[in-house]
Amino acid sequence: MHEMSLAENVREIVEDAAGAQGFRHVRRIVLEIGELAAVEADALRFCLDVVLEGSVAEGAALEFVRTPGAGWCAACARTVALHERYDPCPHCGAYGLDVRAGAQMRVSALDVD
Repeated sequence: MHEMSLAENVREIVEDAAGAQGFRHVRRIVLEIGELAAVEADALRFCLDVVLEGSVAEGAALEFVRTPGAGWCAACARTVALHERYDPCPHCGAYGLDVRAGAQMRVSALDVD
């Protein structure tokens, strides 16, 4: 389950930020998760609950913001909405779109004390 390693990375990011900025408690973590990132939200929430225990973010509210997928179609030279990584272009039907957005996950905000 790669959600556990993602959760551990989130904890590292939060702890690094706490060390650099001197805050003691995180009330809320906002994560942007791309539509094409292959992240199971319920599994990630469970893993975060486990790995954040004992950290500055223990008990923090978790907010997941879904970001849309997009791909570049070389055949019709346009950026198109992409909901699955290997879907064809919705305009011309070509395959092999280059993913341009929605494949990443990032910590976008921390509410801290």
